[in-house]
Amino acid sequence: MATPTRTPRRDPADPPAPSPPERREEPTGLRRRLRRWDHTGSPYVFVAPFFVVFAVFGLFPLVYTGWLSLHQVSLYNVDRTDWVGLQNYQDLLFGPASELFWNALRNTVSLGVLSTVPQLLIALGLAHLLNYRLPARGFFRTALLAPYATSVAAATLVFALIFSPEGGMANWLLGLVDLGPVRWESGTWSSQLAVSVIVIWRWTGYNALIYLAAMQAVPRELYEAAAIDGASRWRQFRHVTIPELRPTILFTVVVSFIGSTQLFGEPYLFGGQSGHQGGTDHQYETLGILMYDQGFHYSLLGRASAIAWLMFGLLLLVGLANTLIARRLRAAK
Repeated sequence: MATPTRTPRRDPADPPAPSPPERREEPTGLRRRLRRWDHTGSPYVFVAPFFVVFAVFGLFPLVYTGWLSLHQVSLYNVDRTDWVGLQNYQDLLFGPASELFWNALRNTVSLGVLSTVPQLLIALGLAHLLNYRLPARGFFRTALLAPYATSVAAATLVFALIFSPEGGMANWLLGLVDLGPVRWESGTWSSQLAVSVIVIWRWTGYNALIYLAAMQAVPRELYEAAAIDGASRWRQFRHVTIPELRPTILFTVVVSFIGSTQLFGEPYLFGGQSGHQGGTDHQYETLGILMYDQGFHYSLLGRASAIAWLMFGLLLLVGLANTLIARRLRAAK
């Protein structure tokens, strides 16, 4: 006769026995596909608005402008397009409009040099001064952004009065040192110098803050080691600050050159009635001014689109040069 098994009595002080694990139901095929889509597709949904906006306002205008550059289109009859192939590019590079194009390209490069080199040198000096513990340092840092926040139209109109041949402040200052009055808007170099002063005034503070942020990232140990070796402030600036700022300087040079390529508002407003053609003799006409003049003044939208694509190709070359120089700088470290 089998003896009945006894269930051992449980001590109340013992911890409760663990409950058996619940059996989870396996997701069905539809649920499995939805979960997989959630893990793989949701990141694309989050970034989709950017690509939609870029496609509508960036990619489509770029492609459409390239399509227009291969046609002859009038501003007054946009629906009618006549296929001309590369004729617009040929006219700009070698044809009847080549003189205007190469003149605008020269003016763009010269304005870029006249505005970029002094601008970055002044910005570098200002950043070096603000990197020290000066009184009211926060006020000066904020004041540097005031020209950048100023409207292009307001700043250009003020400087147009300063460089006015009749009673302008620039000629008044020249008269103090017995130099004759200058007709700033008429001459080639005088007009380009005046436009460059406007660009320098607007963008120097912006670049100075970029340099200041880069200087504050330089390790202090390098300055301390240089000071122990007996290096002066100037030698520390030359042999410590400048080498550490090379990538940032390259960035500002490239961005400034791109900005000079797209220069439009300052020369257009500075010229007044002749601003649409960069002066009475095209003496400070940039590529941006030429594109506007051909498209909206002469109603040659196809040629204006070709100018836009040539500017785009120029910027691609600048970006390629930036990449090659940056690689060499990284390899030299």
